[in-house]
Amino acid sequence: QVQLVESGGRWVQAGDSLRLSCAASGGALSRLSIGWFRQAPGKEREYVAAISWTRGFTYYSDRVKGRFSISRDNAENAVYLQMNSLEPEDTAVYYCAATQSVSLMSTKLYNYWGQGTQVTVSS
Repeated sequence: QVQLVESGGRWVQAGDSLRLSCAASGGALSRLSIGWFRQAPGKEREYVAAISWTRGFTYYSDRVKGRFSISRDNAENAVYLQMNSLEPEDTAVYYCAATQSVSLMSTKLYNYWGQGTQVTVSS
C-alpha cells in the first residue's frame, strides 16, 4: 500500500515562498492523482490543489489560484506544492493525498493520506 510523507513546512513571513514535498513509498504515484489539502485550527480540512495522473492536469482552489503551483515528478515518485506570496490565512497543516478516482476535489474520495506538515505564516 502507498505511504505518503510530507515535508518542507516551516514558519515563514507573509509574502515568502515555500515548497512542500510529498514523497511516496510502497508504490508508484504514476497512476494516482494527487491532491493537497490543508486544515487550519478550528476549521474543516479544505481542498487546495490537485494534479491528475492522466496528462498531469492541474486544478486549484479559488483561494490559492495564481499563487500556488502543483507539480509531479514520477521519476522521483514525488509531488510538490510551490507556494508563493504566502498570507497568514494560509497557515495550516498541509496534507497530500492520493486517489484512483477521477474526482479530485473531495477529501472522501482519496485513498491514501500523509501525516501532514505545518505551515505557519506570520503577518
